[in-house]
Order: sequence, then structure tokens, then C-alpha cells
Amino acid sequence: MQRWIFVFVAGFLAVLCFHQAALGLLHSAGVVPFAPYSLQPTAPLGIPSVISASFWGGLWALVMIAVLDKIGHALIWLKAALFGGIALTLVALIVVFPLKGYGFDMAQLPGRFIIGFILNAFWGIGTIVFVRVLPH
Repeated sequence: MQRWIFVFVAGFLAVLCFHQAALGLLHSAGVVPFAPYSLQPTAPLGIPSVISASFWGGLWALVMIAVLDKIGHALIWLKAALFGGIALTLVALIVVFPLKGYGFDMAQLPGRFIIGFILNAFWGIGTIVFVRVLPH
């Protein structure tokens, strides 16, 4: 049980330290129009966006580590980057964006996927960093 609490914390921190840092770099380069660490409230509870993203990062970390436990830890950095980059990005594009009213514009899909892949791959790698440094 305690291990899974630390896995959740690892995913939560990975959003704050890796995902949002990557978002900041993309924002600074003019690739994305929105800045990192947004305190914009999310519906329906009004939780700041960065805290909501961190919570979901913690939940996704539980899934990712459970999958990695099943498929093995060889090349764990690559597997974590691919898990974050592909799985989280597809869920964001297919489920989250439509629920938030962003729609599903095929013309924007490749660019959104690439940006999402970068951000979520950083999250995956960051999660492994924190899993390794936090007690378990």
C-alpha cells in the first residue's frame, strides 16, 4: 500500500517538475500559447488547473507502474516515455479535449499529438525519476 502512495506522489511531482517545465519551454519558444503552472480554476470543483493536472498525473502513475510491473523494467526510461507520450496523449485528444469543449479538429491533430507526446513523455520520465528517489 505504501509503495502505491509514493507512486502517486511521484506522478504528482512529475507534473510539477517535468511536464510543466517542458510546457514552460514550449511556451517560451512560442510553440504553445498557454503558460505553465496555470491557476485557472477547472470545472466543476474550481481546482487550479496545475493541481488538477498533478492529481491526474498521480493517478496515471499508478497505471503506468502497474503496466511496467507486468511487462518488465528493462528499458524503463523508454517505456515510461512511450507510455506517457502515447497513452496519455491519446486519452487527452480523444476523451479529455472533447469533454472540455476543445473539439476534435483533424487539421490540428498532428500538432496537438506532437506537443502532447513531448509533454507527457517528460511526465513519464519524471515519474520514473521520482519513483527511484522516493522511498518504497
